[in-house]
Amino acid sequence: MSSEKKQLLYQILKTISNSSVPVGSGFVRENLKLNGYDISEATVGRILREMDAEGYTEKVGFKGRILTSYGIEKLRELEHDHKINHYGNELINVIKATGRKNLIDILIARKVIESQLARLAAQYITQKELKEMEEVIKFQQVHVEKGLSIAEDDVKFHKLIAQAARNRVLDAALDLIRQHGQLSPILEYIRKKVKSKVLLDHEKIFEAIASRNPEAAENAMVKHIENLIADVEKYWSMVYESENVTM
Repeated sequence: MSSEKKQLLYQILKTISNSSVPVGSGFVRENLKLNGYDISEATVGRILREMDAEGYTEKVGFKGRILTSYGIEKLRELEHDHKINHYGNELINVIKATGRKNLIDILIARKVIESQLARLAAQYITQKELKEMEEVIKFQQVHVEKGLSIAEDDVKFHKLIAQAARNRVLDAALDLIRQHGQLSPILEYIRKKVKSKVLLDHEKIFEAIASRNPEAAENAMVKHIENLIADVEKYWSMVYESENVTM
């Protein structure tokens, strides 16, 4: 389904959902006009019949249509997509404002600090902290499968490593670097655009820390951050190279 058709379906499902009574094609058409869609009532009627066939809506006698449970589920799915698209547009502006060099400088600093935090975490982490880290990875896996944001999971994972390292100076240095509140969403957006996956990196870091292997933990973290740097470079060449934007 094209993005235009998805958006139209979203608007119609939303219109029906917002009504406390069954609605007809005329009511739907008027609401679509308010949202910038100039579609004839006959066309709206045809679309509604197609939605009946898809199982999104059902007729209530001559009163009009209501959403089925499947229609409600579809509306939730499209609302999620709508929010992601809107958020994505905002992030594009933030990414351009932050700039490639600034992002890479931040990641280089993170590589130096977090590689040592991972090394120390492998030495000092407790069983309780290992369990917490494992839970974060499980949640991250669920969120990936559902197509949800993992930015919050990413922050939690790296913060747990910093705490487990038992080095307040390095922990504070990482907090300072990560003060840019949009850093995790920015990197998540970039990874999606270049079709990169972060979960495997996190699993390798966790396995090294759980094995209490400082060298392996350090190397896994270095590899993870280097993958992020490569993603930023790839994204910039894909999106901005034609515009001659170096930033």
